[in-house]
Amino acid sequence: MDLIDEAGEGNTPEFSVSELSGAVKRTIEGGFGHVRVRGEVGRVSRPRSGHVYLDLKDDKAVIAGIIWKGVAARLPNPPEEGMEVVATGRLTTFPGQSKYQIVIEDMVPAGAGALMAMLEKRKAKLAAEGLFDAGRKRPLPYLPEIIGVVTSPSGAVIRDILHRLRDRFPRKVLIWPVAVQGANCAAEVARAIDGFNQMTPGGALPRPDLLIVARGGGSVEDLWGFNEEVVARAAAASEIPLISAVGHETDTTLIDFVSDKRAPTPTAAAELAVPVRMELAAQARDMGLRATRAMALRLEHRGQRLRDLGRALPRPETLLDGPRQRLDTLTDRLPAGLSRAVGLQRLKLSETAGALRPGLLRRMLESERKRLEDRAARLTPQAIMREVRQGRERLDRLSARMSEVQGARLADLNRRAEALGRLNETLGYRATLKRGYAVVRGDGQVVTTTAQARAAQALEIEFADGRLALEGDGAAAQTKSPRAKTKPKPPEQGSLF
Repeated sequence: MDLIDEAGEGNTPEFSVSELSGAVKRTIEGGFGHVRVRGEVGRVSRPRSGHVYLDLKDDKAVIAGIIWKGVAARLPNPPEEGMEVVATGRLTTFPGQSKYQIVIEDMVPAGAGALMAMLEKRKAKLAAEGLFDAGRKRPLPYLPEIIGVVTSPSGAVIRDILHRLRDRFPRKVLIWPVAVQGANCAAEVARAIDGFNQMTPGGALPRPDLLIVARGGGSVEDLWGFNEEVVARAAAASEIPLISAVGHETDTTLIDFVSDKRAPTPTAAAELAVPVRMELAAQARDMGLRATRAMALRLEHRGQRLRDLGRALPRPETLLDGPRQRLDTLTDRLPAGLSRAVGLQRLKLSETAGALRPGLLRRMLESERKRLEDRAARLTPQAIMREVRQGRERLDRLSARMSEVQGARLADLNRRAEALGRLNETLGYRATLKRGYAVVRGDGQVVTTTAQARAAQALEIEFADGRLALEGDGAAAQTKSPRAKTKPKPPEQGSLF
């Protein structure tokens, strides 16, 4: 039992909140300076600062964790919710929230089972987005001019691909060197695929017609870069047909599902890319021979058909006998036909000439002459002058009406101007002065208060009959009446317009 002093307090030492928090912090950090924790990743938060905040949990407890920005950028497998991991770090406290947490310095999946579970989760996500659909896969070009290869430049894979292409059908090959395993693998492969797609077709460095992403076999961890989501999305977004050849025949990665064609090995990818040149040449020769034989056989058949048809035709002499006889008959009938035609035309001419008698022509001429005289009578100078007089009278009447309307308008405008002048005189301030008011000005400005009047050097009072100036000694000076001003010259007739 603690001893109680006269003031009623025990001998237990007294801490401030900060001191107690610091003592707890030192105790925890001293006892757990370096720990490895296995658990399932719970809530994951990635604020804009770049740090990662997460929870590590099992079926009984939860520990808050934090991964600083620099460490998070180096992790080969970023933490995802539901992933089982082994985290290495140190325990510390956060006094601001009275909690302890682990500052994670390294994090790896807890075995191949965790990696496969994460892979299945990614596969389901990409499949739901339709990246694995067969309808979006493009056919490979039959004989590409340029082939782009994304792989390591120092491995056996590129040598196998080049050797196989040289044996089958030599093509131009562009190699984009990348890391095929490790932390930089996914980012470099995705940049390579996008880089090939950014090239200009037919440029100084032309864009390939076909891409091959290749790597040799390895463990799940070695091939994990090709299971990253960034690589799968880059392959799916590629406009160039892509063949994936990652690992051996039994190895499967996410890029195999989104690529346009999967090859079991890099060598098989080269075989899928180009046909065998010797086989093409043999096939071309065989097709040429077949075409030649087919053409010769067709010509033979057509010649035999032509000969058969020729035997069925009559002799040329027989074909000319009938037309020659008809020509002779028509020649004999021609003189009689000409004589008959001339007689018919002579009869027709006689009938037409009988209808053209002189009396008929004379009546037609008389009728035309009368019609011309009637038209000429209507075109005499008297008729034209009559129409001119009528037009001038109509113009005079219209001018008189316009003069009357213009005069009435001018008179109305003058009356309105006089009314506005009287209204201006009535509403002006001089009319107000005539009713007993006055305007006081100080130093040239209108004065409305006694303070302004006292501050003025000189005052002037305007009455209806003139102005009175008040100088410093109080003497008054009579000024010229505004009435004495020269009256304005009345406006001349028509000045209102």
